[in-house]
Order: sequence, then structure tokens, then C-alpha cells
Amino acid sequence: MAQFIDIHPQNPQVKHLNTVVECLRDGGVIIYPTDTVYGIGCDINKARAVERVCKIKGIKPEKSNFSLICYDLSQLSVYSKNVSTPIYKVMRKSLPGPFTYILEANSHVPKLFKHKKNTVGIRIPDNNIIREIVRMLENPVLSSSVKDDDEIIEYTTDPELIYEKFKDKVDIVINGGYGNNEASTVVDCSGGDFVIVRQGLGNLDEYI
Repeated sequence: MAQFIDIHPQNPQVKHLNTVVECLRDGGVIIYPTDTVYGIGCDINKARAVERVCKIKGIKPEKSNFSLICYDLSQLSVYSKNVSTPIYKVMRKSLPGPFTYILEANSHVPKLFKHKKNTVGIRIPDNNIIREIVRMLENPVLSSSVKDDDEIIEYTTDPELIYEKFKDKVDIVINGGYGNNEASTVVDCSGGDFVIVRQGLGNLDEYI
């Protein structure tokens, strides 16, 4: 059964963060807060953990649309290539924030994360808990939204309800307070321009 760990959203307790990071290093799967909806993920370099997430989500690995959660923009060059100056400037202004940017992937991105177009989604949420976990892990964390079975409410926002649903499927559920019920805005920049794939919480017009 999963651990349910309360972590303070503004000042995450190092002891609890260490517990989560060790779990990820051991190939664990966690549910964590972001600046939008709660996410489910693992260390991107743990293939079996990625497969577990796919199984929980009920999708085939090759058809997944996972993104990477990075700590800051310095990790961009590690996993993406050909980011133009205008795109980088907008990303710098809008991140951390509720955006997922689709960029050209380079060879450091695990195959499971590359789409047929050889692109990868990058997230830097404005959330201290998951960013500190990524910083301490020194690896990006897989990002996939926790969906609700309800046809009206698309995303579950209550961490206790999330725990009840996933306690037998994941290793840790982090309680970082209520989440939003609107996902990130997805922006495809792989063609050198800004193309809104999904309008979510973030308003790109504020940064262009």
C-alpha cells in the first residue's frame, strides 16, 4: 500500500523529500502536485517504472504522450535541441508556470518519451514540491495527469481521494494541498513557432 506523505507546498520538508527521491531512485511510482493538476510519474530513466505508469494509465508505451518535469531551463539543453532565441525568451518569461512546451528531442531523451516526430514535452511547474524533488533526484520526472472517472469533473483535485483510488497502484501519494482541475497549456514549438495544442491554465499571450 502506498505511503501518504504530507509535504508543505511553500517549504517542503527535506526529510520527506528524501523519502520520495529514494523511492524514485528505487524505481518507484509517485503521485505529486504541480501548479495545475496532480501528476503521476517516476524517474524517466527507470524503464520498468515508466511501463508501470503506462499500465496504471491503461495506455501503450509507444502511444503515450508523457512530458518531462525539469527543475529549470538549464536542463533544456540536456534533452532538447534547436531552441531558437525567441522561443527561449518566451519560455524564460513563462516558466516556472502552467505550460508544457513541445520541443525537438535529442539523444538523451529515453525512446519511450519521443513521439514519432522526435519531439518531447517539457514542463517546469510553479510548484516547490515537485521541483525540489527533481533537483534532488538530478533527473527529470515523468509527467502525466491524474484523471478522474467522472464525466463532468475531468481531474481529481483532492489528494485524499487520489490516495483512495491509487493506494494499491503506486508507492507514494504526496499531499501538497488541493490541486487545480485545469491542466497546463500545451504549446508546440518544434516547428519554430508557437502552436497551441491544448488551451489550459496558462495564457501564452501574456508572454509573447
